[in-house]
This record gives sequence, structure tokens and C-alpha cells, in this order.
Amino acid sequence: MPPTFKLEASSDFLTSRAGLIIVGKLLAETKLVSRLNRSKVDHIKVPLISHSDNVIAYLGLLCQGKSDFDHIEPHRKDRSFAKALGIRKMTTSPTMRQRFDQAAPTELWQPILLEESADLLRRFQAPLTPVMVTSGDEGETATPYMPLDLDVSPFDNSGTKKEGVSRTYKGFDGYAPFFGYLGQEGYCVHVSLREGKTNVQKEADDFIDRAVRYARRITDTPLLLRMDGGNDAADNINYCLDFGVDFLIKRNPRKESPERWLELAKREGTAAEIRFGKTVYTGSMVVHPERFIKPVRMVYQVTERTCEADGQVLLVPEN
Repeated sequence: MPPTFKLEASSDFLTSRAGLIIVGKLLAETKLVSRLNRSKVDHIKVPLISHSDNVIAYLGLLCQGKSDFDHIEPHRKDRSFAKALGIRKMTTSPTMRQRFDQAAPTELWQPILLEESADLLRRFQAPLTPVMVTSGDEGETATPYMPLDLDVSPFDNSGTKKEGVSRTYKGFDGYAPFFGYLGQEGYCVHVSLREGKTNVQKEADDFIDRAVRYARRITDTPLLLRMDGGNDAADNINYCLDFGVDFLIKRNPRKESPERWLELAKREGTAAEIRFGKTVYTGSMVVHPERFIKPVRMVYQVTERTCEADGQVLLVPEN
């Protein structure tokens, strides 16, 4: 457990890593050390440098915006780094790299880190701001929902030869990690590093399940799962329907005809002329495709333009 520090004004040299004291204090409130040290990694019985010392040392690097294992070397003789984080024995870059490589295939550490992170947010009552969802014909009832945003965010690693770098759907080489953020503050509750060529929907159902479970460890407020059109899939919708998770998933029209939607919107939707030559039709309907386990309400918005904003009249309307 990190020692108690006394803070006082002084003209002495100030270390740039003083903020790690707070990190160490927070980590001391978790069960991270005991859980990591109990894990079995590659038949290592009693490691010379514990699993927790390796992981916490790397967390200390991440808190400073550093990610390479070699960045630990300057800290090996830095007493304040180890003392602030409660590290008993400092590791080396080769040891850290080897230990992480040994632990990665088993995926033992990821759930430990994510669970302890979630429990820490709940224990300290981290501020989580919900969104208010109105219901009723005139929106007279407002209900708080905690947004859980899940999305794939491709990283541009063009020109590198890192393992797993490949062509992403954005058109550049890199990774395609899956992220889960909770609340309007955007606390990261789940993450999965994936190769760039990985399809957006691949293993999404498992990711959603884990993200929802971690989110529910943090808050009791009803969740509102929000996903982009790349995850408009029956498996995702059926998961939400089966486990009682409210959701907003952007419709992916794929090869559907815009003209068909305009015809439907004109027939059943509500029209609003935004400006001359631009009309927006909104509406909703209940759909129950065979691949859904329950009926689902779909909201649509169709825009028809017969004239541009600058007054240019279009020969063929756009929608």
C-alpha cells in the first residue's frame, strides 16, 4: 500500500511525476494487486518480480502518455515513481515485455483490470451524467438513461510494421479497436484491440455483453446502448431485446431504395418545410422481421430537396 504523503509549500525541485501519488492512492483502493498475483501465467510459480509490479509500473507509464516498454528504464532508479505507485520491486523493459507476452494468450488480466476499474468508479461515485429521454405524444415524461456508446475507431498506423496492422474500412493501414464509453463523461468501460481488417460486426455480440456487464457494475441507472450503422445487425438487436437493454442503433439502409423511403415518408410521416425547396419528413413504425425475437420501433427521417440553399433549382429532387 502506498505510504501517506504530506504536501507542503517549498522552493525545492519539483518532480513532474507527483500526480502519480493520486494514481497510487486510487490503485490501493482496489483488489488489483492480490488478484493479479494470484493469477497463473505460463506456469510461473513464484516470479522474481510480481505480476502486479509489472502491471502497475506499466499503468504508471500510461498515465504519463507513454506506451513503449523501454520507457520504464529511466524510472528504475527513480524512487518517487515506485514509492508513489506502491511498487515493491521495479521491473525492467525485457521482463515487462516477456510477462505481458506470457499473459496475453490466456486473457487473464483483461477482465481483472476492467472489473477493478468499474468497481473503482462505483466506489468513489464518479460523476456520471445521464441523458433524458422523453416519451408521450407531447414529450411530457422524461426518464434518465445512462448512455453506453459502443463504436469501432480505426487508428492510422500507416508506414509501420507493427503486428496486426492492416487495411481498415477508413482506407488506411492501422488497427480497428472496439471501445465502450459510459455516461456523457465518456468513461471507458471496455476495449478490444483488433486488427485493422477485422469486420466491424465480428464478435460484437460478445463485446456488447461484456460492456453491458461492466457498465452495470458501475451504475444502477437504466442503460441506453447507442451504436452506429456498422453494427445494425439482428444479433445486436436481439441481445438488447433478450436482456432488457434499451438501445438506439442507427439504421444501415444498405441497398434499400431512397425513393421507397420517400414514398413511405410522404404517405405516413409528418412533413416540415425547413426552407424553400427543403422538406423533412419524420415518423416511426413498428417492425417485426423474422430475424427479431420481438417487435422493434424504427424512427425515420427523410429529407427531400428540390432547391439548394443558394437558390439553385434542382432538375431532379434529391433525398
